[in-house]
Amino acid sequence: MKADGLRIWRRQHGNDTRRNRVHDGGYQQYMIAPAEALVPIPESLQDVEAAPLLCAGITTYNALRHSGAFPGDLVAVEGIGGLGHLGIQFANKFGYKVAAIGRGPDTAALAIQLGASMYIDSASTKPAEALQQLGGAQVILATAPSSKAMSELIDGLAPNGRLMVVGATSDPIEVTPIQLITGVRTIQGWNTGTPGDGEDTLNFAELTGVRPMIETYPLQRAGEAYARMMSGHARFRAVLTM
Repeated sequence: MKADGLRIWRRQHGNDTRRNRVHDGGYQQYMIAPAEALVPIPESLQDVEAAPLLCAGITTYNALRHSGAFPGDLVAVEGIGGLGHLGIQFANKFGYKVAAIGRGPDTAALAIQLGASMYIDSASTKPAEALQQLGGAQVILATAPSSKAMSELIDGLAPNGRLMVVGATSDPIEVTPIQLITGVRTIQGWNTGTPGDGEDTLNFAELTGVRPMIETYPLQRAGEAYARMMSGHARFRAVLTM
């Protein structure tokens, strides 16, 4: 069984009072965790690939598979970073028509490489209008932590469309009741999953070739890796090696 330094979520058990308990692996070479909280890693996946898939990967994979979208639907992924670069790949492998939304022309080529059918530059156009010209998005996966950017996307949803929020920020999302009522639209948040969901994520990634873009650092340089991550310059996940 492989293990990484990420938080490992305990599977929920009925009325168990320890529900939602978190076990910190915390930058250690060894750790102790309940067996039911661990996830087997397929042999074809490297440890450094599996670690981000059990964090950003499980979040985007789970959000998309519970979004209600069907193959062929237009699904937009807002943000091309640690969450978004995996969200685009998963959306493509689910069979969606993927619109990637980023800021500036520099990430257009990367978005297409990751599996997007089209790129929408929010710096030069209004993403909601661009999505409506395409018929409206059935789902918008909001990964960038900007409530303002999320608010501007709501009008880009198709009737019965859903804004899936996975980018964490404390600022409020602004939406009027009319925006929700006239389009029968939904806003929903999503947060990671159980060990069973983690196993599904790894197996799907192994089957379809979804892989995170990572930078690796030895454990001795954990401080440098953390600073790189906090600066926002990591592309796209900083992973510690043992």
